[in-house]
Amino acid sequence: MEWRGRRGSGNIEDRRRMGGGGRAGVGGVGVIAVVLIGWFFGVDLTPLLQQGGPVATQGTPRELTAEDREIGQFVSVTLADTEEVWQRIFREQVGRSYRPTTLVLFSGITDSGCGTASQASGPFYCPVDGQVYLDTDFFALMRDQLGAGGDFAAAYVIAHEVGHHVQDELGILDQTTKLRQSMSEADSNAVSVRVELMADCLAGVWANAAEAQFGSIEAGDVEEAMNAASRIGDDTLQRAAGRRPVPDSFTHGTSGQRMEWFRTGQQSGKIESCDTFGSDSL
Repeated sequence: MEWRGRRGSGNIEDRRRMGGGGRAGVGGVGVIAVVLIGWFFGVDLTPLLQQGGPVATQGTPRELTAEDREIGQFVSVTLADTEEVWQRIFREQVGRSYRPTTLVLFSGITDSGCGTASQASGPFYCPVDGQVYLDTDFFALMRDQLGAGGDFAAAYVIAHEVGHHVQDELGILDQTTKLRQSMSEADSNAVSVRVELMADCLAGVWANAAEAQFGSIEAGDVEEAMNAASRIGDDTLQRAAGRRPVPDSFTHGTSGQRMEWFRTGQQSGKIESCDTFGSDSL
């Protein structure tokens, strides 16, 4: 992905200089396991990170390294691309204006409208304040622990979370949240899967438009995103955790489903192609 030297977004709130929180109770590989399970299974496991030690609190201010600054610039350019893409797509396909989200960069722990954002909660979109939250250390975890490295794999994560903001702008998140409140856990999970697969598809729509608008997509980029999607399916992660995949517990979709819906959006470039709720088969 060609991103250096390109325009960044003004909708970045960088809190990384504020420092991170304590990490008592689970260390090393244990932290990584809790982070993976917490994010991909849709459960905030922050309390597990705090057992046997103090509650995570904001640390002392710190200086950003050259690597920190470069990652911040990459996120800013990627977010700017999503803004331009979705402004055009909303105008052409929806007939209305798109209101960009703000992306909050943090290190370790921070506050959000949806509660505490931490390593355990992973990257997420909060519909309460309409913001995306991202601890950029997650990109290293993707590369080193999941085998999903590459700048476009990281861009896919950002585009997926912005996809949730697109859903919010279209009123979909509000409808599905209300729907899930009156459902059984299994049925609620099934709705969650369709929401997440739609966000994967919308990330694909963005990839299609970014290639056409900016010419920033390079050889191998789409494959990087597809590889990331394959590594974060519920079935793959449950097997990696030593569990037998249990479909009723899925909240994000299988590896095959995540890859297929990203591909659907990337090939069509149309929001209407991402109607997971209108599809009999995922």
